[in-house]
Amino acid sequence: MQTSKDIAVEERAGGVVWITVNRPGKHNALARRVLSELGQAVAAAGARPDTRFIVLTGAGDRFFAAGGDLVELASVRDEPATIDMAEQSRAALDAVRSCPLPVLAYLNGDAIGGGAELALACDMRMQASHARIGFIQARLAISSAWGGGPDLCQLVGGARAMRMMARGEMVDAPQALQWGLADVVVSDGPTGEDVQAFLGPMLTCAPQVLRGIKAQTTAWRQGASYETRRAVERQQVLNTWLHDDHWRASDKFLARSAK
Repeated sequence: MQTSKDIAVEERAGGVVWITVNRPGKHNALARRVLSELGQAVAAAGARPDTRFIVLTGAGDRFFAAGGDLVELASVRDEPATIDMAEQSRAALDAVRSCPLPVLAYLNGDAIGGGAELALACDMRMQASHARIGFIQARLAISSAWGGGPDLCQLVGGARAMRMMARGEMVDAPQALQWGLADVVVSDGPTGEDVQAFLGPMLTCAPQVLRGIKAQTTAWRQGASYETRRAVERQQVLNTWLHDDHWRASDKFLARSAK
């Protein structure tokens, strides 16, 4: 386990890396330094060939992550500073979006403002039953800034994105599941059966297959053309079909079928 002051990185069995924003006393607020460390941790884990997937979470059970650190952001008062803040923060979340393997969020508590943007930068979301997702930036008379607005529109559609952002709604777990904001609702904590059941199939999926799937979804997310996405698929089937894991799995399947 590697730990900095605000980011904890834990390597678990099966090539799973859990990365925790460790600022519970400050609602896991995403100060610029924290975002930078988070992006670096995701990039480092994603670069390792033995990593299967990454789970991002927050410390405690009240907040996955609040938005930016308001004390720090109080000094951002002109156009160059605003652009710099937004671009640096977006780059950290882009490390999550473009990570070559799946990144999941475990929402241990509320994901609000920039924390909601971080949650949607991930490929999937496991949401604790008490946790909520809120694009509440409008309450501070601002819009989303870190790429979360486009992610939200892409995920739930323009009408629901408008509703969430304009009304500053806090979306609870059942509604998030219904809308596709969450992929599973977790009632028994990060080490309980709900999380294990959701992650179980991915733990049996070969790392190169997960990377191949992520390459395809990243191409779609980035708006690549249809032909480009087909080319990505073709390359990934070469990477996986010709791998020894495929032939071992095929041999096992044929052996069972022959019985």
